[in-house]
Amino acid sequence: MIPDENDPYHLPANLDAPLDDGAAGHLVGLPLPNLKLLSTRDRELDLQDLERAIVFFYPRSGRPGEPAGEEWDRIPGARGCTPQALGFRDLYPAFRELGIEVFGISTQTSGYQREFASRNRLPFELLSDSHLVLTRSLRLPTFEFPVQDGGSSTLIKRMVWYVDRGRIEKLWYPVFPPHENAREVLAWMLSLANESATEAG
Repeated sequence: MIPDENDPYHLPANLDAPLDDGAAGHLVGLPLPNLKLLSTRDRELDLQDLERAIVFFYPRSGRPGEPAGEEWDRIPGARGCTPQALGFRDLYPAFRELGIEVFGISTQTSGYQREFASRNRLPFELLSDSHLVLTRSLRLPTFEFPVQDGGSSTLIKRMVWYVDRGRIEKLWYPVFPPHENAREVLAWMLSLANESATEAG
């Protein structure tokens, strides 16, 4: 069967890779701000409470049968939010074995995120920055894209943080291809765990 290019679970082969524009370089080493984001589990999560966590940022998730269009695909790094999230879903048990929690963040509303999380059986929480409080506080890299509903037209560029005791210790930016992102992050986490075990031994 030939894959449907409009299927959000499928990544076209001709997508352009995003370039490192340096817009996220200032984030490494920063403490997380004292602010709360609404979660898909109907709670407000204070970012300063994160101990050891992987936080992945994605522009916006799509829905089957509602393609974002060719203009979206022409933006380097925009396409691939669903494959990225499914990668973290499938490897979630491996992250938990390492004592790592996983969170996803976008500027979409929590209601939109809840539908996405439920449909794709995501075992972790998605956090909504629909009011751009975190985005503006830490000057996150963004781009503009007109959206009909579900949140802001200001979208966060795809990236991943490793957070340890409320501080951003590692950054993956830019992220490409998105469907391999979770494996790349897990490989780094396993390497870090092995180094720690060697030093302890």
